[in-house]
Amino acid sequence: MAYQEVKTTGYGTRVGRSFQGIGGGLVLFIIATCFLWWNEGRAVKRSKTLNQAEKACVEMENPDRKDPALEGELVCATAVATTQDSLSDRQFGIGVKAISLQRDVEYYQWVEHAEEQSEDKLGGKQVTTTTYTYSKEWTSSPVSSEDFKDPEYQGKNKVLTVVEPQDQWAQNVSFGAYQLPESLIHSISSKEAMNVALSQAQLEDLSRSTRVKTDSIHVSGNQVYFGTNPAAPEIGDVRVTWNQIVPAKVTIIAQVDGDTFKAFKTKSGKRYETLVMGKKDADEIFDAQHHANKVWLWVLRLFGILLVIAGLKGLVGFLETILKVVPALSSILGWGVGVVCSVVGVAWSLVVIAVAWIFYRPVLGILLLAVAGFLVWVFAFKGKDQLKKLTGKTDSLS
Repeated sequence: MAYQEVKTTGYGTRVGRSFQGIGGGLVLFIIATCFLWWNEGRAVKRSKTLNQAEKACVEMENPDRKDPALEGELVCATAVATTQDSLSDRQFGIGVKAISLQRDVEYYQWVEHAEEQSEDKLGGKQVTTTTYTYSKEWTSSPVSSEDFKDPEYQGKNKVLTVVEPQDQWAQNVSFGAYQLPESLIHSISSKEAMNVALSQAQLEDLSRSTRVKTDSIHVSGNQVYFGTNPAAPEIGDVRVTWNQIVPAKVTIIAQVDGDTFKAFKTKSGKRYETLVMGKKDADEIFDAQHHANKVWLWVLRLFGILLVIAGLKGLVGFLETILKVVPALSSILGWGVGVVCSVVGVAWSLVVIAVAWIFYRPVLGILLLAVAGFLVWVFAFKGKDQLKKLTGKTDSLS
């Protein structure tokens, strides 16, 4: 059964907290404003970087042969990224020739979930009911159950052994006649499961190092399972899986630097390099990155606008709390405050975005300022006109 905690907060306490929230709302409003400004600058700088890199980029026709004429040039090239480096997981005695060897670890644990429901009472009190439920799940780290709210589940978690996750990367990855730098190597994503095979001697060594009996260690595919039965996991079971990054065809855009590559420095001082999987031409890569830049611009814009609105609500939230003595009145005021904060928040955000664009790109910035001004005018003046009309109709009826 679910475990519940009920907490009652008095009216005075709620009002006091709401006044304290003014400071938090102001801080959030300032942070959100700065965030919107930063996002506009980030997008413009990213766009300029891509444009400058695109203009400077040339095709490397044959990466299998070093071309002195391309020294210092920003090139787009496609070749197979491969390595002769051997990577090993010494704890488990596993080795492979690959670009990367990755060990992931999961623990079967009880996990606590909390769900809150609050209800305003006449007189300004608030009753909050928190419902705690528990489920068995695979987690990336052991879960401490000592602080679980339900005494029935406290101390129920355990683990058979603790294994740290691990990522290893090859130092020498060839790209035709060239070598890839570490920054590009880590962008390769040709992940595949790595089959694991352990001898009896290795199992016995693993049993000693983990303090788990050999009959509770099961090897299958790319997994080593610590527990009685992998098909029926129990609390405390641990599973370790291995994946490898295998040689694959990749396309890079980077500056030639001897027998390797480095990030290209644009005129604006930004650095640019990229690696994508498969064979792509420069136009495809730059088009995709321009599109991604626009998508992130709008995603972060919307996030920033929501932060601004939340900050404004924090600034005036005490008004709603004061009227909590009559929940119905509070709800009406809360709705009104939400509408006002939303309109003002959107208008303010447009102003910030517009000023930022005037700073970075004047034409669009002036257009955005006009839109923001229109919103304020509609809200401030048209709203008054509508209110006068409604008042006039009321007087005539009386």
